[in-house]
Amino acid sequence: MSKFLKTARSLFTSKPLLANCVIYGTIYTSSEFLQQTLLRKALADSTGEPYDLASIARFAVLGFTVLPPMNYQWYKWLDGKFVGTALTTVAKKMVLDQTIIMPIMIAAFFIGMSIMERKDDILYECKQKLVPTFQSSCLVWVPAQAVNFFLVPAQYRVVYVACVAFVWANILCFMKRKEV
Repeated sequence: MSKFLKTARSLFTSKPLLANCVIYGTIYTSSEFLQQTLLRKALADSTGEPYDLASIARFAVLGFTVLPPMNYQWYKWLDGKFVGTALTTVAKKMVLDQTIIMPIMIAAFFIGMSIMERKDDILYECKQKLVPTFQSSCLVWVPAQAVNFFLVPAQYRVVYVACVAFVWANILCFMKRKEV
């Protein structure tokens, strides 16, 4: 385990974007796997259906390739522009995070999924679900980002966000399954 942690730390130093993509992608994809396990296997009224591997793959595409680089660049910019953990600095980061990047990330999720699902109108689901999903995001991300900006070292922000994203992605899975 010690060697693994040493290698992980080294990867965060030498290739931070790659390290963040691997960890974020793994955690993010796991949320869809967990949702399917609960819905298809574990719940009393479960259907016993096999896993929808195409859906898991779509989450993997977003989780490994699209969302982590967006987060990585966003936090790099945000931490460079607003340095420190003073209350006013953290408040600015939280407001900007929730009002600028969150709607973009939600839109990227719904539009990305619609593209991969080959839907005719790739914007339809996003238009229907953006506002309620954003409202839900405030309940999860405002307190999570307070912890992030006050306590988490900058190089581990994307990993921390990935851990919170595990919970958040489960909410997204639920929102995605909701009929429009």
